[in-house]
Amino acid sequence: MPLTDLGPEDLVGYRPKSPAPDDFDAFWQRTLAEARAQGGAVKTERVTEQYGLRTVEVDDVRFPGWNGEPVAAWLLRPRGVEGPLPVVVTYQGYSGGRGLPTEHLFWSAAGYAQLVVDTRGQGHDTPDRGMGDGTQWSEGFMTKGIDAPENYYYRRLMTDCVRAVDAVAELPGIDGGRIIVAGGSQGGGLSLAVAGLMTDHIAAVLPDVPFLCHFRQGARIAFEGPYQELVMYLRWHSRHKAQSTFATLDYFDGVHFAQRATAPALFSVGLMDPICPPSTVYAAFNHYAGVDRTITVWPFADHGGGYGSTPGIQLAWLRERGLAPGTTREDVPQ
Repeated sequence: MPLTDLGPEDLVGYRPKSPAPDDFDAFWQRTLAEARAQGGAVKTERVTEQYGLRTVEVDDVRFPGWNGEPVAAWLLRPRGVEGPLPVVVTYQGYSGGRGLPTEHLFWSAAGYAQLVVDTRGQGHDTPDRGMGDGTQWSEGFMTKGIDAPENYYYRRLMTDCVRAVDAVAELPGIDGGRIIVAGGSQGGGLSLAVAGLMTDHIAAVLPDVPFLCHFRQGARIAFEGPYQELVMYLRWHSRHKAQSTFATLDYFDGVHFAQRATAPALFSVGLMDPICPPSTVYAAFNHYAGVDRTITVWPFADHGGGYGSTPGIQLAWLRERGLAPGTTREDVPQ
């Protein structure tokens, strides 16, 4: 039985009522306009030789994110391959950063460029200088600045993620018409956010066991992982702050971004996932606005989903849509 109040048959049709705040779009338009108004240049430094790689070129990238603050990333490209290349912009799981470039060789081995985006405050190379005025319950990030949407941690992080797409489109050798956003868990939720905020710029989205979706359900039934930070916070403050807490989270819910996203999407879900319960994933998937949406279901999987099988499935799915290196969408049979 899945770790949820719904069985597999019910999940397929699970589409909870989830209206976004009335000013959701205005909030994000204002947020991104303010970030872009800060300006700032994208800077790159070739660092391939530091890592002893022979078939991949690696650049250390710094681009302006929230408030114009520099965000770190790796750009990996297959060596000696002429562009422009499709690019996979990858966001990280909870508490993770960009790590080392040698941890991220799959997409360049398959012929893609890849931008591996660091996570402010979670990775080692992008500090979170603006902590907001809200309460931080634990060493995690779920309640930082949760007193108001303007202060919330994920406003800063999601802005960084959008600005990563702005930045990669400026880099030489990149096909700006074939930008794919991807990630697992937190990274999956962030990819959904970007897809919903940049509908005219994203060619495909790959949310793998996505986190940050259907917060009320996650807080109610997840018994491992970051949703527990909300539970602990509300355990002490529920009489006074439950309503305002979820009102803040509504501006950052993957369900609301999914309702706006139109790019082809390949989700995945583990039906025995204790961290991102399947109903939270299906809530976003079933609300997804794009016509071309697919979900890979792993009946006995936990939060690892398909583990090592996932990249190959994603690669084949992208190839079917003309998003593989050396192909175009015109190559796909209609």
